Amino acid sequence: MKLPLYPIKFDPIFKEKVWGGNRLKTLLRKQTSLNKVGESWEISGVENNISAVQNGVLKGKSLSDLSQNFTSDFLGKKVYDSYGNQFPLLFKFIDAKETLSVQLHPGDELAKSRHNSFGKTEMWYIVHADENAELILGFNRATNKQLFLNHLRNNTLSQILHKEKVKPGDAFLIAPGLVHAIGAGVLLAEIQQTSDITYRIFDWNRPGIDGKMRELHSDLAMDAINFSPNQKIKLNTDNPDLIQNTYFSINQLDTREKPIVDLKQIDSFVVYMCVSGETKIECGGVTESLKMGETVLIPASAEMVHFQNGSAKLLEIFVP
Repeated sequence: MKLPLYPIKFDPIFKEKVWGGNRLKTLLRKQTSLNKVGESWEISGVENNISAVQNGVLKGKSLSDLSQNFTSDFLGKKVYDSYGNQFPLLFKFIDAKETLSVQLHPGDELAKSRHNSFGKTEMWYIVHADENAELILGFNRATNKQLFLNHLRNNTLSQILHKEKVKPGDAFLIAPGLVHAIGAGVLLAEIQQTSDITYRIFDWNRPGIDGKMRELHSDLAMDAINFSPNQKIKLNTDNPDLIQNTYFSINQLDTREKPIVDLKQIDSFVVYMCVSGETKIECGGVTESLKMGETVLIPASAEMVHFQNGSAKLLEIFVP
């Protein structure tokens, strides 16, 4: 069977979290009966959380089905050569009604040896932020293992954490080893490596949804923490090309300014996450609506997409 070319949507996978809110339902118009909805996994190849196609002739097929059956046509030749059938990226919207746990992620080498997993490099794009909402991003002073452990034991970790106020349109690179947390009142888009490995080091002495204290991973975290206070975290959002690294290339795209996108030179699937407004996206003679909070995937064999009507701000993501 030849791969049908069209804008592919997937059923979101919702995650109830103790810190979750209702903005995924009210602001992004997601349909779920869960109460504290913390995350919407838009496209996921994580084991036991494999996305299913929502629309078109491939409806009901899993992301794994597409990767295995259409290989390079779906993923891109270089992507397939590097990752095989494993879909390499995970796309989410996250709503924090309360501040998340203070945490960090291991890099590729540590994650491979400990968990047989990819590491976790991620990018955050702020979709909505309450007044004075902030993120925790690293340390506010030179820190070492002993100082960190002293504050952790004394319940004063917050004193040495760097807090940064945010507004819609801000973007941040969350590298492995960076101690971080999403603050209360922040709704963001997250693009990351396909990994669900998180080392939770402090959870505000807060029980989980089941009433039990959530597991902490302080011992595992010690070998992974970057104690430097001078990490390059905030991205220059004046530049439409937000970031390119080994794992993902992320661009900002205004559909009024760039209604046609030539994909012939991109040897990768391309994902569009709509972070404001709405538009229609056409590929392979098929048109789909794309509204704030929605995500579509364009297969690697597509040569062009055309945005019609309306105006939207999109994140365009592919594997470089």
